[in-house]
Amino acid sequence: MLTDQEMLIIAERYLKSKGEHFGGADIEVMVETDKIIKKPYGNIYYYDSKEYILTGNFNKSLVGAAPFLVEKKSGRVVCFGTAGSLASYIQDYENGTMTPSLDLYWYPDENRFDYK
Repeated sequence: MLTDQEMLIIAERYLKSKGEHFGGADIEVMVETDKIIKKPYGNIYYYDSKEYILTGNFNKSLVGAAPFLVEKKSGRVVCFGTAGSLASYIQDYENGTMTPSLDLYWYPDENRFDYK
């Protein structure tokens, strides 16, 4: 089982990898540590651009910055979306009914995205 600190490190690595894989590596992003949601199976993280978090300038906020889960047992990152509510994504995760997508999961040890 991972500690909160270990999961936060994985979350930060995920954000860096996401920027490298999908563009936007020139925008520095930060985890919003005051918004972490702790669940028995892992922590859910919100993030935004560092400039927005530090200044509150809405023009510097990110669009489509979906929250994500770092699983406590494996360290795998589960990517949620923005089309529905976070509660619905959490419910789908807990029920095992998440819709597959090519970037649904990120595996930190392999630095790869996958649908399973």
